[in-house]
Amino acid sequence: MPKAIRVHAHGGPEVLIYEDCDASRPGPGQALIRHTAIGLNFIDVYFRTGLYPAPNGMPVIPGGEAAGVVLELGEGVDWFNVGDRVAYAVPTGAYCEERVIAADRLVKVPDGISDEQAAAMMLKGMTAEYLLRRTFKVKAGDIVLYHAAAGGVGLILGQWAKHLGATVIGTAGSDEKVSLAKAHGFDHVINYSAQDFVAEVARITDGRKCDVVYDSVGNDTFPGSLDCLRPMGTFVSFGQSSGPIPPFSISLLAQKGSLYATRPTIFAYNAKREDLVRSANALFDVVLKGAVEVSINQRYALRDAGQAHADLEGRRTTGTTILIP
Repeated sequence: MPKAIRVHAHGGPEVLIYEDCDASRPGPGQALIRHTAIGLNFIDVYFRTGLYPAPNGMPVIPGGEAAGVVLELGEGVDWFNVGDRVAYAVPTGAYCEERVIAADRLVKVPDGISDEQAAAMMLKGMTAEYLLRRTFKVKAGDIVLYHAAAGGVGLILGQWAKHLGATVIGTAGSDEKVSLAKAHGFDHVINYSAQDFVAEVARITDGRKCDVVYDSVGNDTFPGSLDCLRPMGTFVSFGQSSGPIPPFSISLLAQKGSLYATRPTIFAYNAKREDLVRSANALFDVVLKGAVEVSINQRYALRDAGQAHADLEGRRTTGTTILIP
């Protein structure tokens, strides 16, 4: 019987239980797939701890991105064939060997991209896509600040933003991570454990500051992120790895320079299939062209998902991590 990681009660990495899981048969509009590689993301931690409620209640199988092979198709699914290599990014359900999934959430993996690459980049890469191309349309000459530059999204976004002609500034927490980010598109990387990132941004930009700040850290970088923006700049909060941003008065945006602020999610941006396919194709295109390299820095067996979570939360990982069923 196929195996899966389930969470029956919220808690630490120890609540990730490796157990039998019946994948069942696909119904109309669905596909049964066998996973070959599964991505690890911080949002998986949020579902494990209960910070984000599981879409279908408990118990929950975490995991938002994976790649695999189509085993069986339900009625009405005529845009895939059995044996096709596919990948996806959804909120939960990926930490398993086999699953049934809505077929309109799947995209074909093109030749030239491996299953491991696809699993490692779908959620992170399409996050970079919507941030750079839709939330704030980065263009040549823009100055971008990205926190947690050595993380999975950061290493993709840094390269992509540089490809678009932006000046890319990042923050990271160690000299090793600073070096890693600089090797992936970032022009300047600030070690926030030793430097004041607000003062450094002002110095690097000669006081101009940034057109956009992409912030997935949350509590630890707020309101400093706002102080890194030029007048009418855009603050994009898309995560909270250090805890949620505390409530604040909207008048703060006026005081800081008539700023824009938004809290987007990939699932809203890619709710329509045409947007999902367009986003995935844009990602595949920059990877196939060599403009963005997807590096897999850690691999764990699926049964060791608890250790992977512990390392992720302990900031002992860099870039992209995958689980192997």
